[in-house]
Amino acid sequence: MKVLNFGSLNVDYVYTVDHILVPGETQSSAQRNVFAGGKGLNQSVALAKAGLPTYHAGQVGNDGDGEMLLRVLDENGVDTSLIQRIDGPCGHTIIQVDKEAQNCILLFGGANRCISAAYRDQVFSHFSAGDVLVLQNEINDLPQIIDQAYEKGMKIVLNPSPFDAYLDQCDWNKIDIFFINEVEGAQISGKTEADDILDWFRANHPGALVVLTLGGAGSCCLKDGEVYRQEIVPVKAVDTTAAGDTFTGFFLKAYLSGQSVSEALALAARASSVTVSRPGAANSIPTLAELHQA
Repeated sequence: MKVLNFGSLNVDYVYTVDHILVPGETQSSAQRNVFAGGKGLNQSVALAKAGLPTYHAGQVGNDGDGEMLLRVLDENGVDTSLIQRIDGPCGHTIIQVDKEAQNCILLFGGANRCISAAYRDQVFSHFSAGDVLVLQNEINDLPQIIDQAYEKGMKIVLNPSPFDAYLDQCDWNKIDIFFINEVEGAQISGKTEADDILDWFRANHPGALVVLTLGGAGSCCLKDGEVYRQEIVPVKAVDTTAAGDTFTGFFLKAYLSGQSVSEALALAARASSVTVSRPGAANSIPTLAELHQA
């Protein structure tokens, strides 16, 4: 089994602020850091650090930032042989992190939004039935990518983030595993309570496994009609960026390795607690060995 993460590669410009800006406000930033990021890159790093054989597919531009992104993936054990370089800028984000470690993110797609049919075909020629595809909503051609993976018999994992109308074009009946947070769950279902969100998925996508993260309230998972729950591991939060991506990577490691849903939730919670205790995105994600040593 191989894991293909077809996703975004971004340069994250992270600004430390007293509070998240409101419309019309100007505020000085106490600090600026530059990190490799993007939901795709972060999840690839998490998958690889968790111990899964991970291949990243996606695109970087020729504006000088691409080499940093590739280097970070390489250093963290992700296979980058399928990543394509194109003319134009890389994707990037502007991230505010406040004193409570909450963040808000402005995203520019750049090279992430230039996926072509020829490139898709090239990528999928390396994978077959039984392999796993991980997706987020930060690249173009998502409906076509889902269809191609489904035709090949791959297991499809979707984190529908950021949630927008483009996802309506995707056939969600082809998704095997959903990873959503409480905000995305409310946007999708029109419900605000965790059990109501899961009830919506139970009614509309009964065959899917659904992992719902709830911030300080922990997480829960719907599988075969049964709900499993997990509390957080309490830590002093420094930066919540990449916490959800870490959760995805480590849950999949445990679950795809044959562990129970409860075991997968517990491992993911431990890994995420380490991530939020460190600044940054990909660099804040722990390795499986670190968790075993703790």
